[in-house]
Amino acid sequence: MKAIFAFISVFLFHSFAGLAAVEVQEVRSQGGIQAWLIEERSIPFTALELRFRGGTSLDREGKRGEINLMTALIEEGAGDLDSQEFSKARDRLAASFEFDAYLDSVAISVRFLSDNKDEAIALLKKALVQTRFDEDAIERVKSQVRSIIDSDANDPSAIASNAFYNDAFGNHPYGTNSNGTLESVNQLTRSDMFAARDRALTKDNLFVSAVGDISADELGEILDQLLGDLPKSGPSLEGYATPNLNGETSVIAFDTPQSVIMFGHESIARDDPDFIAAYVASEIMGGSGESILRQEVREKRGLTYGIGSFLSPLDHSSLLLGRFSSGNEVAAQAVQVVKEEWGKFAQNGATQAQLDIAKTYLTGAYPLRFDGNSRIARILAGMQMDGYSTDYFKIRNDLVNAVTLEDLNRVIKRVYAPEKLTFVIVGRPEGL
Repeated sequence: MKAIFAFISVFLFHSFAGLAAVEVQEVRSQGGIQAWLIEERSIPFTALELRFRGGTSLDREGKRGEINLMTALIEEGAGDLDSQEFSKARDRLAASFEFDAYLDSVAISVRFLSDNKDEAIALLKKALVQTRFDEDAIERVKSQVRSIIDSDANDPSAIASNAFYNDAFGNHPYGTNSNGTLESVNQLTRSDMFAARDRALTKDNLFVSAVGDISADELGEILDQLLGDLPKSGPSLEGYATPNLNGETSVIAFDTPQSVIMFGHESIARDDPDFIAAYVASEIMGGSGESILRQEVREKRGLTYGIGSFLSPLDHSSLLLGRFSSGNEVAAQAVQVVKEEWGKFAQNGATQAQLDIAKTYLTGAYPLRFDGNSRIARILAGMQMDGYSTDYFKIRNDLVNAVTLEDLNRVIKRVYAPEKLTFVIVGRPEGL
């Protein structure tokens, strides 16, 4: 099955290389469910992406980890099929279902062959509305989650991330790990799983995209068949959470030869008019190309093997984050260099040469994201959740190229706040 889908992904990379020629159809089913569709009839295969806004942020008080556990259990039996029988039925159809829980969404990625469309959709519907949540499956998956929690407790990267988000958001769902704690996971029950499913998978927070061998009418029928019986509405979503990041540096002692360092402060939302300029600024400071942090911390001083910073716009907050690892003996120096470069960037801005390099990289790399219909379906669903129009992927590079040096430097002064740059360091850094 994986070989089939790998071939299809490579094939469609060439089909969609000309992004300007791709048209996105807006579909509305008879039951009122909306979706975006790219119809591609060259091969008998379709990728379907379902996104539900809310994600693990919908965990109830005292039940951290319930959405994550529920999502991992959806495929563990449905209707008259136990876990093994469900898996065999899916494999017999050469279908693929992937279920993932994130801070702000639950994602279901589906792939099926045209000849097996009806059976694949019927099987997936059974998983969504006739979920079994068998006790033996719950205990097995709980054990897996507990292993992840135990592993994270001894992983300096996970420790740094958990501590940083806890410092930033405290009791807000963003402030704790989506997996939950050993205590909270142990207390989750079968009834909690049904409650979590009905909270997270609701039609009012649903976004759908499809790419492949399917028409608008066929997609409309699938939407009503697959999703028509889901709950109409879910709980209210969290409000905005202002991150509590005020320029402090904290060290968590941990025996490791390299300190893991996470840093950042509040940023701007994705729907802010300055977001594209901030995105370009982020590429200049800490992106994948020849960024300032890469040059100053790695290339010139050899203080790390890799460093980066990036915008992290969440549904209920927004961050500008960075991370790297550095030897304990030079970690303090590396942190000081980051602080200095952050301050210089905020004060002096960028140069025209830096802007030109960033534009070239960002516009050149963007089409490479569209490397298969499953990836395209995910991008389309993400575009919907972010409030973009159906032609965004056509105009995105124009928006990047429209950023002027004046715009860029105004936004840098607005976004970059060296006095609020907060560090969490896990290790034995000398001098910190």
